Amino acid sequence: MKTQENIFLIGPMGAGKSTIGRQLAKQLKLEFQDSDHEIERRTGVDIPLIFELEGEAGFRKRESVIIDELTRMTGIVLATGGGAILDPVNRAHLADRGQTIYLHASVDQQLARTRRDRNRPLLQTENPRRRLEELMAVREPLYRETADRVINTDSKRVRDVVHEILELLEDD
Repeated sequence: MKTQENIFLIGPMGAGKSTIGRQLAKQLKLEFQDSDHEIERRTGVDIPLIFELEGEAGFRKRESVIIDELTRMTGIVLATGGGAILDPVNRAHLADRGQTIYLHASVDQQLARTRRDRNRPLLQTENPRRRLEELMAVREPLYRETADRVINTDSKRVRDVVHEILELLEDD
């Protein structure tokens, strides 16, 4: 039931999924959804508090429910959380229910874009660079396995990435 009407953005924190997704949805006249924002909206608390109270496992359970629901919609651009692809069921839903685009960002770029963001529980550590490298070692193969397309966002402006995605979609 793969629909070309849905576009799912995957990739690490700091790749620009939410920002790019919002602009892409506007250009395509589609609804924008963000799985992390939807979790916060439904729970009434921010993600760091969910991590604090339920741990990463509790957050991932919530995330899986949201990913299933959102990927069943039609006519959306969905920005997923960086770890959404850790669950094989999430990967299957993303791969089967729309065009999945991996927004790749180097660890240097991720660090630059997230260094002041306190809303990222996995980076609340003494060595954020090492943590990002560890996350990428595990997640990079999963992003690539799940994606229909890969776009590097390093040092690119949002509008240029959106334009690149639009060109790819026109070629399909």
